[in-house]
Amino acid sequence: MRRPVLLVIAHGSRDPRHAATVHALARRVRSLRPGLRVETAFLDFDTPSVPAVLDRLAAEGVRDVVALPLLLTRAFHAKADIPAVLREAPACLRIRRAAVLGPSPLLLSALEQRLYEAGLDPADKSSTGVVLASAGSSDPEAIAVIADIAREWRHTGWCAVRPAFASASLPRTEDAVRALRDVPGVRRVAVAPYVLAPGFLPDRIARGAAGADVLADVLGPAPAVARLLVRRYEEAYAPDTCPVAPLARIPALA
Repeated sequence: MRRPVLLVIAHGSRDPRHAATVHALARRVRSLRPGLRVETAFLDFDTPSVPAVLDRLAAEGVRDVVALPLLLTRAFHAKADIPAVLREAPACLRIRRAAVLGPSPLLLSALEQRLYEAGLDPADKSSTGVVLASAGSSDPEAIAVIADIAREWRHTGWCAVRPAFASASLPRTEDAVRALRDVPGVRRVAVAPYVLAPGFLPDRIARGAAGADVLADVLGPAPAVARLLVRRYEEAYAPDTCPVAPLARIPALA
């Protein structure tokens, strides 16, 4: 049986770096799973749109799709926007929704890779305070997840880890940087953007990191992120255990 198409659904941005990063991540996923068809679509701003890709797949005779939200938390886009657009898919498509990417140990690995690429060394962990800087959300569940990730990450050896948000919630990145300066044992402060691609809010995080010693890059097409996309796809599509059914009968995976 032919494996379902993987449809990666990104938010989209007016910033062209966003789409370029999404496409780079999709290319890395293809390199990990040769033969797997990977399509990308966007909820807003960029093209192709999700309905356009779904219509094209249906016209080509595709019947099975795994829709993977390129999102780090289950906030509004995961709970409302993506289910709404998928409900309008052509009736001939059988669509499974994969889980959002976070939380996952693979994302922590990607965050650390970006920090090391920015100049830190594993030996620096015990004397470094890290700001886990996310885009922010008005969804309390999403905010609580970021706080939980910061606590978990702290237990891997960092001197301290504090969450921060570029919008909707507090503290801001610059406030978390200042707070870490006062933590006993912190000799340097690093900012790790918990975002997938460049854009308006990641740029705000970067401006807030002006007082830090190290600013990591966005997660982007980090190898661990690509492996996580493959994992979410395989979790959603398990041909030996999960029969394919119409979209309305399949809940999003937690």
